[in-house]
Parts: sequence; C-alpha cells; structure tokens
Amino acid sequence: MAQLKIGFLGAGKMATALARGFLNAKLVKANQLCAADPYPAAREHFAAETGAKALATNLEVAKVATVLILATKPDQVTAALTEIASVVGKDHLLISIAAGVTLAKLESVLPPGSRVIRVMPNTPALVGAGASGFALGKNATAADGETAQKLLSAVGVALAVKESLLDAVTGLSGSGPAYVYQFIEALSDGGVAAGLPRDVATRLAAQTVLGGAKMVLETGQHPGALKDQVTSPGGTTIEGLHELEKGKLRATVMSAVRAAADKSKKLGQG
Repeated sequence: MAQLKIGFLGAGKMATALARGFLNAKLVKANQLCAADPYPAAREHFAAETGAKALATNLEVAKVATVLILATKPDQVTAALTEIASVVGKDHLLISIAAGVTLAKLESVLPPGSRVIRVMPNTPALVGAGASGFALGKNATAADGETAQKLLSAVGVALAVKESLLDAVTGLSGSGPAYVYQFIEALSDGGVAAGLPRDVATRLAAQTVLGGAKMVLETGQHPGALKDQVTSPGGTTIEGLHELEKGKLRATVMSAVRAAADKSKKLGQG
C-alpha cells in the first residue's frame, strides 16, 4: 500500500469518504492521493477534507495514479473513461463504484487487457460503516482483489461476489440503508405514540438498531437465536413480535430486496 498512487475520477461525497477512510486507516498518505472533478467546489472540498491534490482533468489523474477509482455518475462513465483510455496501461487498476455499469461496459471503453473491478458500495461508507460487494473483471488478478478488499474495508465491510450477484447486493445493502432508516423512523413513531419525546425516541431507536447489528456481527450468532434470547415466555417482546408477524414484516422486507434487485438488473440492461 505504501507504493500505491490512488486517483479518483470524480471528487464527490463518496470519493471523499473513501479517501478519508484510506487515510484514517493509515493505508496511504495524502501525497498518495489525488482527484479530478469538473466542479471547482467538489475539487476544493476534496482537497480540504483530505489534504490531497485536486487536479483539473481525469487525464492528469490517470498519468500520476496507478489505482483509478471511478466515482462519476453512471451517465458520465463513458466520457471519463474515453478521456483516460490513451494513457491506461498494464500498470493501471480501475475500480468502479458507478452504479449499474457492468464490467463488460467498462472494459469495452478501455484498452484490451485492462484490469477492472466493479464495486457496489453504500452510503454508510460516509461514516466508515459501509457494506460493499465487489466483482473482478476478466483481466483482474487475485492481487487486484486483495487491493480492493483492503481499500474498501477501510470504510466498512467488503465481500467478493460474482458480478451476477451485484444486483442482489444492490437490492440488499445498496438500497438497504433506506429500509433501515424507515424502520428507525417507525420505531421512533411508536415511542412517541407510547409517550416518549421525539428526540428521545429517535435516539433510542437508532441506538437500538446499531446495537442489534453489532450483536449479529460480533457474536456470530444467527439473528433468530439472538431474537429468542430477548423473547421471554408471555413477555412484552413476544407481543410486539406477534404484531410484526401480523403485519408481514419479514415478507415485506424480502419483497423489497427482491424488487430493488430486479430494478437494478433492468437499469443495468438499459
């Protein structure tokens, strides 16, 4: 990692969050990072947050960095890659976080043999708690996968999957934060309905979700087993769970993930 030069094609919120994560994890130093963006405000913000250079063009970034992180909007991908294609060589690794843009599409714009990795991150990466899935292109090496794993793990959890599963990752962890926010809001509403002040209810709801997630991740126990540990015979929790079952919470969440995954697949085909 000490030898890497990392360049961002696009300097928006996710690029800045990733760069800060790399720095906080001490994977790289600021002088190993740079970014380009067509918007001066984005360049200035990236530089201020990271202490790294913000360059005027993607081409300049590709000339000095060997790991290129494509962080543009999906409709800007072709233009960005076309701009740098003339200087991309065997020493470059492209890691794309552009939603819905396939490996085949990325590889088709770059020179033959280009090493490409496609990532589906999610917004909690902004606070170092992301959940990412990534897939290797046909020319990417095992070492490239390890590099992506280390970089993405600096802002959360990163798991390697087949590209065909990235739509499922999108439906689950990509869209999942929105489901969780809605659940937190509903918990808070319930607390208010039971008499709690809104600020207290929201704080308790968010901390409860955070605590539950940490229990699953740190104990390694099945969520169902942890649920049973909270559920006493004839107690309050089983009454609440009964209401959730009547409302078909689990089936609805499953349907939401599948619907979002199907939509992701359609967008990718389009």
